[in-house]
Amino acid sequence: METLKIAVIPGDGIGPEVIAEGIKALEKAAQLDGRVQFEFTHFPWGCEYYLEHGRMMDEDGIDRLKDFDAIYLGAVGYPGVPDHISLWDLLLRIRKSFDQYVNIRPIQLLNGAPCPLKNSSKEKIDMLFIRENSEGEYSGAGDWLFKGKPEEVVLQTGVFSRKGTERIIRYAFETAKEAGKTVTSISKANALNYSMVFWDEVFEEVSKEYPEIQTYSYLVDAAAMHMITDPERFEVVVTSNLFGDILTDVGAALAGGMGLAAGANINPEREYPSMFEPVHGSAPDIAGKGVANPLATVWSASQMFDFFGYNVLGEKLLKAIEILLEENKVLTPDLGGSASTSEVGDRISEILNDLF
Repeated sequence: METLKIAVIPGDGIGPEVIAEGIKALEKAAQLDGRVQFEFTHFPWGCEYYLEHGRMMDEDGIDRLKDFDAIYLGAVGYPGVPDHISLWDLLLRIRKSFDQYVNIRPIQLLNGAPCPLKNSSKEKIDMLFIRENSEGEYSGAGDWLFKGKPEEVVLQTGVFSRKGTERIIRYAFETAKEAGKTVTSISKANALNYSMVFWDEVFEEVSKEYPEIQTYSYLVDAAAMHMITDPERFEVVVTSNLFGDILTDVGAALAGGMGLAAGANINPEREYPSMFEPVHGSAPDIAGKGVANPLATVWSASQMFDFFGYNVLGEKLLKAIEILLEENKVLTPDLGGSASTSEVGDRISEILNDLF
């Protein structure tokens, strides 16, 4: 039996509540399958840790995380800690230190999930967003000159390396090749006359290595419109850090809301641990009330199984979520129900029993 060592960072707000249910789902599926087991190690890092210690994680935190197979993150962010500190000193620090250059966001409308579009269906909304996760607009490069003076100038520099751009685009093509899907690139070359022209040229170059794959390319504003008016045209989508961040939240709205939005931060070479997380934020306004939706956290657990090669377990977790939505009985308030966070987790475990 394989043992996977998982570093758990429950984080802030509702993070500990939803992570508890994600762990419950991971352990239940592993127990029923019998091929894998988990060793979980919890770390108390986050905004409350920052308020006490003046930093988001231990100084040797990255070194301590290196030995794990994966990281399971709950949520980051809390009133009193500026967002740029909570983001850069924990989440982005982990992503960059471990070269988690692939961000994977499934935009898939499961049966039973709410959707604001009329006549929507599982077949029409089924996209996989592959977002560059290590550089681009979130590289952190720039300067703040003459701060507080009339001539104050702020520079925010996007960084697009050939290595970084090629590898994310090639990852998208390899994913599409395996799944028999199309690849759509999203950029903004008409206005960003260096970075996005470069992106488009690299996309064209890499696409020639995959002549069997149908490709499309859209400007980001047009893509946002098409996601609403004709989502069926998108299958595998590759885009930059900023555009992927924005458009996947549009996608989350199409596929049931942020309570169903899961994300994976992948180091494909497995030189470092990858990180799996719900992407809904810490929601401090409902923290401690037991009403947070844990389904995104369970979905990210499904992504973890997929990453480690236990695709059948990943599929069963996703199927359990879908059955729970179709039953429409044990749902948290954001999905129109009255169940608690733990009750949803318990029902997922019961459904898993039936699926094995």
